Amino acid sequence: MKEHFSEKLENLRRQLIGMGAEVEDQIRLAVEALVEADAAKARRVIEHDKAIDRMEIKNDEDAIELLATQQPVAGDLRLLVSALKINADLERIGDHAVNIAESAERLSRFRPFKPWIDIPHMAEIARGMLQESLDAFVRRDSELALAVCKRDDLLDEKNKSIIRELLTYMAENPALISASIEIMSVSKNLERVGDLATNIGEEAIYIAEGEVIKHNLQPNRGAEAAAAPKPERS
Repeated sequence: MKEHFSEKLENLRRQLIGMGAEVEDQIRLAVEALVEADAAKARRVIEHDKAIDRMEIKNDEDAIELLATQQPVAGDLRLLVSALKINADLERIGDHAVNIAESAERLSRFRPFKPWIDIPHMAEIARGMLQESLDAFVRRDSELALAVCKRDDLLDEKNKSIIRELLTYMAENPALISASIEIMSVSKNLERVGDLATNIGEEAIYIAEGEVIKHNLQPNRGAEAAAAPKPERS
């Protein structure tokens, strides 16, 4: 029975990794569609979202079945609880890829008014965070997961910088307002991908160490050490 449970748990973990690879590819293709003004590629991203949704449903069903029938404890229980959260985060990343693709489809009708540098750079950071958070999940590597969480500030700053630049373009040339708003939407969606990769990193830490670091990027053991009584000076 234990071997059967371990096999199903490993299958679920592999399904999550496969889904992660799919949504990472969706982000890549959506940004390529934007840069290449390729409406057909953008449409393929949008249509593929149904497959991502099916993966989410399958993962949910498998995780709930294991919770209901196997009554896992300790590390196995943490893994299953976190798997449900990671599954939802990956599905939302797929939704953000669709949002980017929809903007790319609309922007394909416009001539670019600035070089595509910042958005592809943001996408590279976001995809890297996603890949590393999933690596941390697989390897139960809390240090790697923590590093992913700390990189989220970089995406936040990139998003703010892009918005400031686009507001300047809009003020100087009202004809660019529509395209600028679309690019702002793309930037915001990439920033949200970083937030969701951070969530996955937090779950990887919870799986590895049983510690909740949400809203606080310092593991509990550091807080406990700080709270320990200090020896009196002689």
